[in-house]
Amino acid sequence: MFSLFKKDPIKQLEKKYLQIMEEARDIQRSGDLKAYARKIEESEAIQKQIDALYEAKQGK
Repeated sequence: MFSLFKKDPIKQLEKKYLQIMEEARDIQRSGDLKAYARKIEESEAIQKQIDALYEAKQGK
């Protein structure tokens, strides 16, 4: 019953992933490729977390 009020961690991570990718796009457009690479690494780490949560969810 109370699980209706829990936020889905996958959705939260996907929202954060999209936000970081937008920041990376803006950084890339400004020409700072080192900062862009750091943002991409950060987004890849979040994507791995999302994938792990999907796999755990399907394993249930």
